[in-house]
Amino acid sequence: MRTLPLSKVYHLIEPGPVVLLSTMRHGKPNIMPMSWHMMVEFEPPLVACIVSGANFSFNALNETGECVIAIPPVRIARKVVQAGNCHGDAVDKFAAIGFTAVPARKIQCSLIAECFANLECKVVDRKLVSSYDLFILEVKKAWIDPDRKNSKTIHHRGHGKFAIDGRIVSLPSKMR
Repeated sequence: MRTLPLSKVYHLIEPGPVVLLSTMRHGKPNIMPMSWHMMVEFEPPLVACIVSGANFSFNALNETGECVIAIPPVRIARKVVQAGNCHGDAVDKFAAIGFTAVPARKIQCSLIAECFANLECKVVDRKLVSSYDLFILEVKKAWIDPDRKNSKTIHHRGHGKFAIDGRIVSLPSKMR
């Protein structure tokens, strides 16, 4: 073993997969790639996510309390990175990158047709927003494309590097 710089720790435990956060503010849609998220409850499904106050999406999420978490397949990885390389206050990312907006049912934000799963979410807890930019979201409606539900995903490893899902194995488990 040798010492690893603390600035590299996130490369090891980065939660995956990279998702796209779709928000709407003052009628303007936006998309932001996000990899800092995790499940925190099964029923109702709760997701914790960090959206930096420096991101354009932060104000939209904080003000409206709504978003879509869309899970992109590896085949659109370049578009996902492109969405992260431009700023939502300057660019309509749906139009500029070529994402297809699909109306959600429970919230005002758009689903993303190119993604194999979309989760309509509402903010239910903001206690850690001021300290850590951490929002707790409740999934209100979930969508999956049955033809693409086993799509491979990308996982951010830092500095423009990504891992792709590997082989799936089944092991005995007592979890239900």
